Amino acid sequence: MPEPVLEIRHVSKRFGAIKALTDVDFSLQKGEIHALCGENGAGKSTLMNIIAGVLQPDEGEIVLDGNVVTVSSPSTAQRLGIGLVHQEIALCPDATVAENMFMAATGRSRSLLMNYGALVRDAQAVMNRLASVDVRRKVSELPISSQQLVEIAKALTLDCRVLIFDEPTAALTETEAQILFGIIRDLKAAGISIIYISHRMAEIFSLCDRVTVFRDGRYVCTETIAETTPEEVVRRMVGREIDRLYPAKLAADELSSDTVLSVRGLSDGSRFDSIGFDLRKGEILGIGGLIGSGRTEIAEGICGLRPVTSGEVVLADEPQRITRYADAVKAGIVYLSEDRKGSGLFLDLSIASNISVLDLARVTRLGLVDRGAEASLATSFARRLGLRMGGIEQPVSSLSGGNQQKVAIAKQLAVEPKVIIMDEPTRGIDVGAKSEIHKLLRDLAKSGIGIIVISSELPELLGLCDRVLVIREGRLAGELDADQMSEEAVIRLASGVGTNNKQTAAQDAA
Repeated sequence: MPEPVLEIRHVSKRFGAIKALTDVDFSLQKGEIHALCGENGAGKSTLMNIIAGVLQPDEGEIVLDGNVVTVSSPSTAQRLGIGLVHQEIALCPDATVAENMFMAATGRSRSLLMNYGALVRDAQAVMNRLASVDVRRKVSELPISSQQLVEIAKALTLDCRVLIFDEPTAALTETEAQILFGIIRDLKAAGISIIYISHRMAEIFSLCDRVTVFRDGRYVCTETIAETTPEEVVRRMVGREIDRLYPAKLAADELSSDTVLSVRGLSDGSRFDSIGFDLRKGEILGIGGLIGSGRTEIAEGICGLRPVTSGEVVLADEPQRITRYADAVKAGIVYLSEDRKGSGLFLDLSIASNISVLDLARVTRLGLVDRGAEASLATSFARRLGLRMGGIEQPVSSLSGGNQQKVAIAKQLAVEPKVIIMDEPTRGIDVGAKSEIHKLLRDLAKSGIGIIVISSELPELLGLCDRVLVIREGRLAGELDADQMSEEAVIRLASGVGTNNKQTAAQDAA
């Protein structure tokens, strides 16, 4: 093979007692799309942050076009032609889209004045390749999916030879993802080399040329995509066989007839209208639909996180007055946001503090937090959920994505809820952790908790849920029982092509 455009040689990185990378190697050819796979905590993002100058290696070297280089900072990486699209949103929320996209170029400019008209014009031209987002809007006004597109557009403004994508489609619709794939293929054709990190095997096998696997901070193997399989990649990632990604569903005669939650005619006057459905005890109910269809807003309306103009929420046959989230928690309804790190967890606090935070009265004595009671509560849930950690005083920010999600779930369970609403519960989580979360949700359902799962991943909706509601443009488009569920059926309802025989009845009930 020709000399790599980028080569990583014997790189190691330690964070305190934790060794994130141990003597890893990696190479990238010119005009290649190279996937990097591994479970959360395998060291993928650590290596990418070293390549992009965010972190410095303890040992090893980076070779660019045959020359050993020192990437001392992100700005150095950009000057060397290396760009990184972060998995986590790294934008300035109070600046406009255009300002965020060209922040690096503006910082390098020696001009005293900024030509704002040219900035907006150039930014809009790049943004239009991805989506119709007004670059004059503040980033804080955009939904997560649009913010992810801004991250990608920002990278496209750089003159890169090497471009790193870290879970770029985690917050994108299928349409947006396909547009991105077309752009990545165009970049490859132009000779730009791509490192592509993703947990989605379908993306990797349709887009990439080679795949490298890391496990526990070590290099495992590199394979040509044409000469391996998704099953083999997963096996090498986790170091074991995963028998079932989704646990067995309840049989029809096992489903409870008891209704734990009823929603009737719920509307907020703008994003959703006349939503009505029942959730049975011990059931996992899926909510599908396109991003922007109103799924998250409906969940927020149920939980008091968004004001509603009409409708009723009934819990165990008792109508509830829910005007704020504290009312929902007190009634027994909890919500896990799709933005786990932004609003689901306190990353700088300990595991123990995060688990107890929704019900401090439970661990408070005479107005002060009883650290012993808090530790006992956290330890109990850590064992129950199989949390992998150094100790309950460990900051949540130091955990892998899958373990952070378990802490977020433990926080909800600590208030002993009757209903859990989970928005994108496995976003950005590796296949092994996904399997664990799915089994955990089924065990919680078997204990009698009603669970609502909002997911953009059709295999997750179909594999995990006992029943699926499909939302289109803020209204219930249809309901699919277990024997009706298929990807085609969900897509037809979500896109407005089809209806089913329960749609009219559900709307009438609302």
